[in-house]
Amino acid sequence: MGESTETYRRRRLLALVVLGCIVFACVLTVRSCGGAEDPVRGDAAPTEAAASQAALPGGGRRIFPDYRVVAFYGAPQDDALGALGIGTPDEAAARLRRAARGYVRESRPVLPAFELISTIAAEAPGDDGMHRIHQSDEVIGRYLAAARRAKALLVLDIQPGRGDFLSEAQRLERWLREPDVGIALDPEWHVGPDEVPGKVIGSMTADEVNEVSAYVSAFVTDHDLPDKLFVVHQFTSSMIENKERVQQRLGLAVTMNVDGFGDRSNKISKYNQFTSELTRFHNGFKLFYEEDTNLMTPPQVLALRPPPDLVVYE
Repeated sequence: MGESTETYRRRRLLALVVLGCIVFACVLTVRSCGGAEDPVRGDAAPTEAAASQAALPGGGRRIFPDYRVVAFYGAPQDDALGALGIGTPDEAAARLRRAARGYVRESRPVLPAFELISTIAAEAPGDDGMHRIHQSDEVIGRYLAAARRAKALLVLDIQPGRGDFLSEAQRLERWLREPDVGIALDPEWHVGPDEVPGKVIGSMTADEVNEVSAYVSAFVTDHDLPDKLFVVHQFTSSMIENKERVQQRLGLAVTMNVDGFGDRSNKISKYNQFTSELTRFHNGFKLFYEEDTNLMTPPQVLALRPPPDLVVYE
C-alpha cells in the first residue's frame, strides 16, 4: 500500500506540474475533446435544454434507487487524471458503456455518468495563488453534449486547491441549472493557505458540504428539476470533519463515494467502515484502473453489502 500510494501521488503530481505549464502557456483547452460536434454554446442553449428536459437521461426524475450510476472520472488535459479524459468524449462514452454492462440488472438499470474535473487542483499557484485551474465553458459544453448523446449524466467535480467549494460551485451556475448536471466535491484536493495540492491530503467540513448542497438544492426546487447527483469523495475518516452534521437535501442524491485504492481486502474494509456509520447516505465505490491490485469485477463490486448505488472508475 505504501509503495502504491507513493506511485499514485507521484503520477498525480506529475500531471499537476504539466497542468501548471499548460495554464501558463494558455493552451489549456487545445486537447480538450476532438470530434466535430459543437459544444453547447451561449446562455440560451442551457436554458432551452432545461425547459425541454424535465426528466433524467434514462427517464423518470429519481436517481436512487431507480438507477445504479456507473461513471468515468477524469479530465482531458492529462491521461493521468482519469479514464474520462482518455480519447474523445464519445470514445470515453463507448468505453463507459462496455464497463457498465456488468452492472445492469433487470431490477435496476444503469445510468451512465461523466464525472468531469471542472476545477483541477494544480501544483503551480497560478496568477491568483489559488493552485487551481478552471475548465473552460467550451470544454464543459463539449462533455455535456457527448453525455447527452450517450444518455448520461454530467457530474462536475471540484478540486478547489486553496479556493473554497461554494465559490467554485457558484462559477458553475449556468451548468447546474441543467436537469442532467450534478456536482462532486473532492476534499483530497482542498488545502490550506500555506499548503500545496498533492503534497498534503486535504479535507473539508460538514458546514462546507452543507453550504454547497443548499445552493445546488435551490436549483432543483426553483426550476422543478429531477434529482441531482451530489457526490462527496472520501478515503480517510478525517477528510470530512463533523460528517454526522452533513444534511440531506431535497432533490439531491447525496452520495459518499469511498475513494481509496489498493488491494481488494483493503478496499472492502474501507467500504465496510464508511457504510457502517450511523449517519447514512447513498453509497459510492471508486475503482482505479492503474492503482488497484486485481481490479474488482462488477459481480464482486455488487457483492458488497450494501451494494453501491454509484460506481466510479478512474
